[in-house]
Amino acid sequence: MHVTSSGRTRHIIAPFTGETLAELPVSDVDDVRRAYEKARAAQAEWARRPVAERAIPFLRLHDAILDRRAEILDIVQNETGKARKHAFEEVLDVAGCALHYARRAPGLLAPRARKGVFPGATRVVELRRPKGVVALISPWNYPLALGVTDAVPALLAGNAIVHKPDTQTAQSTLWTIDLLAELGMPREIWQVVLGEPAEIGDALLDDADYVAFTGSTRGGRKIAEEAAKRLIGCSLELGGKNPMVVLDDADLDVAVQGAIRACFTNAGQLCLSIERLYVHASVFDAFAERFVEQVRGMKLGAGHDWSVQMGSLTSRRQLDTVSTHVDDAVAKGARLLTGGRARPDLGPLFYEPTVLTGVTEDMELCRNETFGPVVALYPFTSEDEVVELANDTIYGLNASIWTSSLPRGRALAARVRAGTVNINEGYASAYASYDAPMGGMKASGLGRRHGSEGLLRYTESKTVASQAGWLGFEPPFGLPYEKWAATLATTLKTMRRLRLK
Repeated sequence: MHVTSSGRTRHIIAPFTGETLAELPVSDVDDVRRAYEKARAAQAEWARRPVAERAIPFLRLHDAILDRRAEILDIVQNETGKARKHAFEEVLDVAGCALHYARRAPGLLAPRARKGVFPGATRVVELRRPKGVVALISPWNYPLALGVTDAVPALLAGNAIVHKPDTQTAQSTLWTIDLLAELGMPREIWQVVLGEPAEIGDALLDDADYVAFTGSTRGGRKIAEEAAKRLIGCSLELGGKNPMVVLDDADLDVAVQGAIRACFTNAGQLCLSIERLYVHASVFDAFAERFVEQVRGMKLGAGHDWSVQMGSLTSRRQLDTVSTHVDDAVAKGARLLTGGRARPDLGPLFYEPTVLTGVTEDMELCRNETFGPVVALYPFTSEDEVVELANDTIYGLNASIWTSSLPRGRALAARVRAGTVNINEGYASAYASYDAPMGGMKASGLGRRHGSEGLLRYTESKTVASQAGWLGFEPPFGLPYEKWAATLATTLKTMRRLRLK
């Protein structure tokens, strides 16, 4: 167990059963400082290695985690309570993202020639250097995917990491570090601390050279404020109240299946999950009937059965939030089409997949992120109306559009204010396309994971410019400055016409 800790421990509870799953060490402020000392000592040597050499363990990770998937799937399920098929998405994410960045890192980090002010006389090179030690804070809902896929590009860029995963779900992180150490990664460059933000959060930010955070919007705002005080960068993937739009020409059977996946993957505990479902009025009744029928037939359960369609919530706090939102909506007049109740017969934290209509502004469910297996259906009559409805939120993380016309879908997607928009898919098409950036607008975050930015955010750009002695910024050969200015002005205008600048 490689956690920097002075000896305190915490019992971790299994969501499926409510019984003790593990006893993990907990860190204090001094432990965090020691973790930074270890990380900083290891970082310099790691950064000196060629990028291609740094990439080797992460290239190996692709096959290794797929080969050992049964082992890590058990760990993820046991600590989160999610269905096995949803845990498998995390394995696929880690494998795909690690392979992408291990292959792309040498090119992204290579020196790049840039145009100089005087062609032929000014040579300019852009270099990329690691930030140093990155503070990585990852959440409980996707502990394997969101922890590892942010760590991999940070490490490939030449940084070390001090990582605070959520204590409830830290075992998947620790397992992956052990695996990477077997594959050739120096263990010291990835330090782990565990504990509550109120206890170690300040210490975690105090020594960081950059912060990568996935979690609540409230937590993200605090981290942004603290990072600003120290003039260090941060990237934040935060909350969402994501819309799905079903147009009048959509294949309803396909859209229904897509909605089940988009709304109820990981029991709705997914930042990209759909919580607002807008259906064209002409097909609203038909869609609602088919959707509710399919939701009622979903198989819920605990354990490692691949046929289970939805697992448990992860914490009592999340169960309480879901119950409060649904109960408040029903008490204020929302209509419950299916679900709406906890299922203690299945396990202590199970809640039925829930569909409502008639949700209004005075209900908690309307605008606040529920982060559970709950979706509200709304009819609309025009594209202008649904764009306005989709954008009427403080969030802007993900959106989904369903239509038989891809040009129509792309035109509508361009009008939706969200960092990712999927057409005829709920969330995975955009998220799993690692060459494209992924992140939020508005209160859904800052910066992007994936794409070139997903790695380059962990670097500083450095410009090195060299000037040939025969041409510079002072008049040559004793030329009076007035004549030099006129000559330079004429030269610059000629360069513009010749497109040399």
